Amino acid sequence: MPNEAWNRLLEGNHRFVDDVPQHPNQDTARREALSNNQMPFVTLFGCSDSRVAAEMIFDVGLGDMFVVRNAGQVVDPVTLGSLEYGVEILGTPLLVVLGHDNCGAVTAAYNSYDSGETPPGFISDVVARILPTVARARKNSRTTVNETVAQNTMDTVEKIMQLSAIIARAVEEGRLIIVGLTYQLHDGRTTVVAQHGGDEDAVSTHFA
Repeated sequence: MPNEAWNRLLEGNHRFVDDVPQHPNQDTARREALSNNQMPFVTLFGCSDSRVAAEMIFDVGLGDMFVVRNAGQVVDPVTLGSLEYGVEILGTPLLVVLGHDNCGAVTAAYNSYDSGETPPGFISDVVARILPTVARARKNSRTTVNETVAQNTMDTVEKIMQLSAIIARAVEEGRLIIVGLTYQLHDGRTTVVAQHGGDEDAVSTHFA
């Protein structure tokens, strides 16, 4: 079932990239059918960026995707609880962490690392949570913003696995695949940068 969910997500992104979206599950009948329950096939944790609307870039509809978003996809207890709800309560067999190029939150942390200055208000809290990733990216010779985005996506996947016993157990039991993807704004394509569970060759070759 996790592999089927992955293939479904893959096919939707291919339609979006090729400009032939089907816009499935967006009619009145679908809306009415979902009024009392939901059975999404994927939980997605992504950035709040207005250019990265998850249901659009994967060409899915109402009830298909359980989406959690914040700036820079920063992990905190509420986020983890939401992801655990998608995996354990709703039973989604696929969890996607979605980063994207030119991410504003990552860029802010990247610039703060170099300048030593922090942005105002609670934006500084977002930056502070991403700064360790900037340092890790530099250590790994990932020196551009988009390379840091990839590092942030990889780090987020690892944090989820380390911090959530519920999600780690689902992966170990074969009930869940976690995939870290980066999204390219200019052409809509996604690239695998991290994975836990499932057939790694089957997943990675699709987005190589």
